[in-house]
Amino acid sequence: MNEVREVEVVVIGAGQAGLAAAYHLRRTGFEPDRDTVVLDHSPGPGGAWQFRWPSLTFGRVHGMHALPGMELTGADPARPSSEVVREYFDRYERAFDLRVRRPVDVRAVREGAGGRLLVETSDGTWSARALINATGTWDRPFWPRYPGWETFRGRQLHTAQYAGPEEFAGQRVVVVGGGASGTQHLLELAPYAAATTWVTRRPPVFREGPFDQEAGRAAVARVEERVRQGLPPRSVVSVTGLPLNDAVRQGLADGVLDRRPMFDRIVPDGVEWEDGRRVAADVILWATGFRAALDHLAPLRLREPGGGIRVEGTRAVADPRIHLVGYGPSASTVGANRAGRAAVRDIRRLLDGEPVAA
Repeated sequence: MNEVREVEVVVIGAGQAGLAAAYHLRRTGFEPDRDTVVLDHSPGPGGAWQFRWPSLTFGRVHGMHALPGMELTGADPARPSSEVVREYFDRYERAFDLRVRRPVDVRAVREGAGGRLLVETSDGTWSARALINATGTWDRPFWPRYPGWETFRGRQLHTAQYAGPEEFAGQRVVVVGGGASGTQHLLELAPYAAATTWVTRRPPVFREGPFDQEAGRAAVARVEERVRQGLPPRSVVSVTGLPLNDAVRQGLADGVLDRRPMFDRIVPDGVEWEDGRRVAADVILWATGFRAALDHLAPLRLREPGGGIRVEGTRAVADPRIHLVGYGPSASTVGANRAGRAAVRDIRRLLDGEPVAA
């Protein structure tokens, strides 16, 4: 398809942040297909949630915030979160007639003529005056490389490939990573695996008591400061600590969450440390997080020497036409909603020729 279709705004991604942005665009007067287009590479609604493992039930999800304009009510906490959120996002897209196009892979965003952006995709090219990037992180799982990685005779997989604990029955599993996914995997695997070993680079920090608004603002501010400096963002969860709930307390008491420092090398039948300690393993499960999926923006040269994209609010400092939502401080579900609204407000001002606040 050689035709270049013109719109005012392209939204890339239809997860929480992308749908929030699309909602606010429509509310502000942008008409889908005429003024805006939402492109999503997933096979169906649900964002990254549709790919979560079935044993992650909705009742075990913490901090799932409703999309603007439609509450998520009556969800069965025992159902897989992938099903609950997929159905909710589907209802949302239809209720507000957001007309998400999928599956569409965005390959590159380049400078076009007349100050416009060219968005090259598997479904042709769009020309836009502004772009909202809401591609999240699920497509860029982070795999650290340790000496001997290629020699391991067992299986290595990432959280993104985890489908549930049953397939690890009778196996010795090393879980790497000190975040929420790592602890959830360990608690699930314990009744099935022959043995589990938990290793992290830093000692895990468990959070007692409620996580109030003040603590939330402080955590977001720490992530936001990195983004302002042009450094790769850390997730909000990484600075909040792990919630110390009943399941985690039981895991600590049972020794399931007995953390060891990071191993120094991988050997064919397991992992080992410099002091000679060794743990035999059939599986290494890397619960090591994700990185922002931004490779398609590379032609615009937005990255700073520190490796990240410098952002004020949601706006890329190097190019005010580009807004990143669900990035850095807006990576939480409530943050994504707010970011979508803020991005649309700034874009409306930009397109109307008004000054955009710093």
